[in-house]
Amino acid sequence: MWKGRFLQQPSQLLQEYTESVSYDWRLYKQDIEGSLAHAEALTVAGILTSEELSLIKKGLFEIREEIDRGTFSFQKHLEDVHMNIEAELTRRIGPTGAKLHTARSRNDQVALDLRLYLREAIVKFSRLVAGLQRSLVGLAFRYPEVCIPGYTHLQRAQPILLAHHLLAYVEMFARDIGRLKDCAARMDELPLGSGAIAGSTIVLDREQMARQLGFSRVTQNSMDAVSDRDFACELLAALAILGMHLSRLSEDIILWVSEEFGFLELSDRHTTGSSLMPQKKNPDIAELTRGKTGRLYGNLFSLLTTLKGLPMTYNRDLQEDKEAVFDSLDTAELAVSVFTEMLEAASVREDRAAEAVSDPLLLATDLADYLVLKGMPFRQAHEVVGRIVAEAERLRILLNQMSLEQLRSISPIFEADVSSVFDLRKAMESRRAPGAPAPSNLEQRLKYWEEILEKDAQAHLH
Repeated sequence: MWKGRFLQQPSQLLQEYTESVSYDWRLYKQDIEGSLAHAEALTVAGILTSEELSLIKKGLFEIREEIDRGTFSFQKHLEDVHMNIEAELTRRIGPTGAKLHTARSRNDQVALDLRLYLREAIVKFSRLVAGLQRSLVGLAFRYPEVCIPGYTHLQRAQPILLAHHLLAYVEMFARDIGRLKDCAARMDELPLGSGAIAGSTIVLDREQMARQLGFSRVTQNSMDAVSDRDFACELLAALAILGMHLSRLSEDIILWVSEEFGFLELSDRHTTGSSLMPQKKNPDIAELTRGKTGRLYGNLFSLLTTLKGLPMTYNRDLQEDKEAVFDSLDTAELAVSVFTEMLEAASVREDRAAEAVSDPLLLATDLADYLVLKGMPFRQAHEVVGRIVAEAERLRILLNQMSLEQLRSISPIFEADVSSVFDLRKAMESRRAPGAPAPSNLEQRLKYWEEILEKDAQAHLH
């Protein structure tokens, strides 16, 4: 493509080092879509005749069909997907194919292709995340009354509804979808027509190309258009945050399926065994997901590091963007898909949950609240209950086994109704503030998410 300037052929090592078609071939549909719009614009500008446009369209459609079928042979010596398609088009239709690159650079071409590819990928991936939300909501619906200990510092803290815990992740994944949508909105600009750096003296109708390719606007600075990879960074950041959420859920699941906790049972189809210990049933999906989050972080920092020292405008370093993006998308898509399947087949061990949540220490804060409602300042109530807990430990009895006399010896405010504090059902029902895990709140929130996710599923069907 640049043989007019050079007197020697590129070395074999240079060709191997600079090729990207081994991975950017994935952009072929978007590359052809962009070329079709560009050819239309060249025709309007008088560069191509209608007959030449027809030839180009026919050739590009044939190439796309062959790639779809897997019968097209990409050549590494042609470097990238763009030159592979252009060279094959020219071979098939002659000199007309060589006209297609008029007023276009691979710089604005790849900027367009990647935006088109990621726009489609974000839609697909958002649906997968919504499917994961549905699996969590489904599990919550199956066990709406199960309580487990909530933890801070991985120490038992207060009782919560298991479904409330699961919905916490539904909220997280909703924010992830929101970030993906924000990313898609910011990348909704057409870079095609920016050329290599400074546009072209052959002026094309960029607004029409934007409409044809489904962009809401065109870029307003040709230098920024060809060098911008903010949208790729933003996507990788969104995927990294989603990976963090998946990793936290993984950690909960790994704990819950251990015999020490025993709250959750994963199906045999979603666990593995040991090559040595026949009794083992390992949560490998959760462990691998926790590990793969590191790849999502690494890809983000890889691209950020690549970009941080680049002068304007295009530099070959930008070729490093695609492998990071493709790998993060592939990794996140598989993780979300297998996690969804695993949760749909999971079951809760209600007996173990009931045993764990029967610990009366989980209601120590409720005991302090009891004193507050009797008129005691909270800090004093906190100290009083702390003394009661210490006394129960000294006596080697449970907190709810302290007699009224023993309680009154520490504070005379206690009355006979103190026993009601240790009624778990009453304790849960009293947590009625918005966002708290009262059964009535949970019922409303489950219904809310069911409706939201159903609407989302129906919208995608249409």
